[in-house]
Amino acid sequence: MEILSGLSLAEIEQITDNLHASKFRARQIHNWIYLKSVKNIDEMTDLSVKFRDELKKVSLVTDVKIKVKQVSSDGTIKYLIEYPDGECVETVLMRFDNRANLTACVSSQIGCAVNCSFCATGKCGFIRNLTYKEIIEQVLTIQRDTGLKVTNIVFMGQGEPLLNLDNVLKAMEIFNENFQIGARRLTVSTSGIVPQIYKLAENDMQSTLAISLHAPNHEIRKKIMPIENKYDMKELKTALKKYVDKTGRRITVEYLLIKDLNDSADAAKELAEYLSDIKCNINLIPYNPTAKNDYQRPSNNSIQKFKYLLEHSGKKVTVRLERGADIDAACGQLRGKVD
Repeated sequence: MEILSGLSLAEIEQITDNLHASKFRARQIHNWIYLKSVKNIDEMTDLSVKFRDELKKVSLVTDVKIKVKQVSSDGTIKYLIEYPDGECVETVLMRFDNRANLTACVSSQIGCAVNCSFCATGKCGFIRNLTYKEIIEQVLTIQRDTGLKVTNIVFMGQGEPLLNLDNVLKAMEIFNENFQIGARRLTVSTSGIVPQIYKLAENDMQSTLAISLHAPNHEIRKKIMPIENKYDMKELKTALKKYVDKTGRRITVEYLLIKDLNDSADAAKELAEYLSDIKCNINLIPYNPTAKNDYQRPSNNSIQKFKYLLEHSGKKVTVRLERGADIDAACGQLRGKVD
């Protein structure tokens, strides 16, 4: 059986050609999947009953299941999605009261090989890459379940997107063309896979690149992010500057604030110095607890002081609004399994 979700219009046309139907029928099916997010073929009500029956003999809309759905007190929804091979991944829909945006936080891998010390995903180890269709299914699952249209997508779920770059880029292309989500509403986050950052620069990606930096210097970063031993901050900075020069795009720097580790005034000044000649915005992320370490969240006073010192350097600095922490859906809490 052909799975319709993830197919291009040309691929759907091959199916309708085989059923001796017009290309117009293919366009109708395409719209039902990507713009109306139907759950099954019977919901495609502008197709005749006879044609729907023929279509059902050769295809399904989707073959993924929602294994667990959790809703946070702040409206955030976390899904544990099961693929046909039995592997599961988590994806999150974030809603903000004062914004029209609906942001899907999608995963790119099952597990993760980067193994940052503050992140629950890495403790599960790396299992496999997701295909571009499996990435797309996460957003379609959200839209089918809620009846809402996702407007923004961030690759900040499970896995390191740049270690699955081909599938991530293909998914982004489909989000842009088929879901009609603008390229600048797509964000790819990376721990700093330097060769792939150069590839993105050559690809001239119009989406936002976010760098999970999380430390002001090499010594602190290698304690919490093993990737620093392979691609250190000096090498990373060279790649980021090349990326900005090539694309003209401003980078988002993500910085996880951990009490008594990287939240001091000296750390803020050192970070400001490191980023002084990089075109970027800084997004501070107060630490969200996981069961696998003893890290703690800084006080609100420490967070605001750190923000003030960075702003004094001339950068735009925001503090990420926490969403879904009560259901382990916040930054660094995704695991992709049921306890």
